[in-house]
Amino acid sequence: MKAIKVGLLGIGTVGSGTFNVLRRNSQEIRGRAGRDIEITMVADLDVERARCVVGPDVTVVSDARAIIANPEIDIVVELIGGYGVARTLVLEAIDAGKHVVTANKALLAVHGTEIFAAARAKGVMVAFEAAVAGGIPIIKALREGLTANRIEWIAGIINGTTNFILSEMRSKGLDFAVVLKEAQRLGYAEADPTFDIEGVDAAHKISLMSAIAFGSPVQFDKAHVEGITQLQAVDIKYAEQLGYRIKLLGLTRRRENGIELRVHPTLVPMARLIANVEGAMNAVVVQGDAVGTTLYYGKGAGAEPTASAVIADLVDITRLHTADPDHRVPHLAFQPDAMSDTPVLAMEEVVTSFYLRLRVADEAGVLSSITAILAESDISIDAVLQRESAEGERQTDLIILTHETVEGRMNRALARMQGLPTVLAPIVRLRKEELA
Repeated sequence: MKAIKVGLLGIGTVGSGTFNVLRRNSQEIRGRAGRDIEITMVADLDVERARCVVGPDVTVVSDARAIIANPEIDIVVELIGGYGVARTLVLEAIDAGKHVVTANKALLAVHGTEIFAAARAKGVMVAFEAAVAGGIPIIKALREGLTANRIEWIAGIINGTTNFILSEMRSKGLDFAVVLKEAQRLGYAEADPTFDIEGVDAAHKISLMSAIAFGSPVQFDKAHVEGITQLQAVDIKYAEQLGYRIKLLGLTRRRENGIELRVHPTLVPMARLIANVEGAMNAVVVQGDAVGTTLYYGKGAGAEPTASAVIADLVDITRLHTADPDHRVPHLAFQPDAMSDTPVLAMEEVVTSFYLRLRVADEAGVLSSITAILAESDISIDAVLQRESAEGERQTDLIILTHETVEGRMNRALARMQGLPTVLAPIVRLRKEELA
């Protein structure tokens, strides 16, 4: 059977990994796909470097449109990244009747609705397993493996950079800025790590998973996003003493009145497997009504782990290349006419538990005044930890864990507590999820 011809846009870390793994495992891949899959063209601005990677048998060009215009190319793999030129090239490839594989979560999180609609109109596939959690096959699990389930919630450690930083802060007791510099030195963090440490990268990924889980459009613009830049080592230490670890989680949950879609530092009980995911590893927990809780764990980045996902998409497209477009797996799991416009809830409406750290005067009546405000706000306390003040000091830390409440209610209670004369510094508020 005729080989599937692939054109690669960009041959950096992931592109090189894709080329090498596809060539190294060609026999196994051919046996699974039913025919050869060959990268025959590569586009990269650094033509000479690209030629060194792919050798003399592959055509290397500097203009990506030469690949899109080539009638022999069946699949275009976009590994350029970003929102701008990548969007233009992907839409042009679709318009030319090419299937597309992309690892570009930012592109799909922002422009996915437009891109998937264009692909449906042209009868081509857009595959994006590599866009979320690197080598972990979470998109296939959500879209196919769990298709019998009503998904209740998803919680994921889906950014390796931030997980490495939090792991180091916990194990070494260091502050964020110190660990960030070390992460950059080791290559875990970019020179400009903003997308990672501010939670934007994780929000791109959880937005895609949320759309697949709940049959709604990709709604990245409505996600609540907080990073880890303000997180302090002392809160990681207190969380540990209370039996919790702090992770940057992407969370999406089905509620009666809408969908929660949020990224923020979160206390997770140590007893949960996901709380023990360390270093730059990723993990995603999915709760389904039939299957219960499932956990997906592995490398979320890197040349060959991400290449594994890219090639899995190439195999899927190869298998379905000649299939009736109406009988392929939908891009977001649900058939287009079954998609819903379920609203994303504002954070004021989200239901969660809280960790509070208050710097207070060490005097009688302080705790009772604070717990009175919580009681009047109908917020139930789960645990309290009050540190003894150092000799000669007249202030101390008061740590409170709450049961679930509506975030808006907590916001109002925090405003009242902050106004107390015995509260001496801004209150630290983190969210807590039991993930039970």
